[in-house]
Amino acid sequence: MIEASNLSKYYGPFIAIEDISFRVPRGEVVAFLGPNGAGKSTTMKILTGYLAPSSGTARIAGHDMGTDRLAGATRLGYLPENGPLYTDMTPRSLLEFFADARGMSRSHREERIEAVVKQCELGSVIGKAIGKLSKGYRQRVGMAQVLLHEPDVLILDEPTSGLDPNQIREVRDTIRRLGEQKTILLSTHILQEVEALADRVILIAEGRLRFDGTPQQLREDGRGLDEHFYEMTRPA
Repeated sequence: MIEASNLSKYYGPFIAIEDISFRVPRGEVVAFLGPNGAGKSTTMKILTGYLAPSSGTARIAGHDMGTDRLAGATRLGYLPENGPLYTDMTPRSLLEFFADARGMSRSHREERIEAVVKQCELGSVIGKAIGKLSKGYRQRVGMAQVLLHEPDVLILDEPTSGLDPNQIREVRDTIRRLGEQKTILLSTHILQEVEALADRVILIAEGRLRFDGTPQQLREDGRGLDEHFYEMTRPA
């Protein structure tokens, strides 16, 4: 459902990512792990078609995101870090706007809005201005927008960044429920996120792939994830 094949992105002499390859099958929740500046967001933007790679190919559900982006986008829900929201709109008006932008019929629009409002527990704030909501609720609004068109694949970039512990728990619970039905690539540098959510870990550092396997494989030698993370990501 998600495929990165020899992805590289260069900005002049600067290497953002180089020769990144992995595949995520249907129904798997994968933690995309790495320190700040490792290249996680760059890789995700290429996978979503937002950025063009310098070389390599990104595919979502078999669609090449360089040449067939619109078809791929129908199967994809993308939540960028600090995803932009129209703060003067309410959650309902925002969801209506995005439903119209996606060409949903009126009946389908109402059905899907009702479903995502329930799924993301937005009923108590559905008529409030987004700008007046807590960051946790704004993150839920972003998640509702991502889920509106029933995508098969979710790409979530640092979905718990800046949230308090209670809000983090709520977002993780939502992701865990979604992982029962969706294929999810979850970018994070928080090791607790890996323990709580992931079937598999893909770790990058300095723009290069350093590990691809299960959390259990990282702990096989008895050391914790934090020790392995430090070892694989510390500067040379």
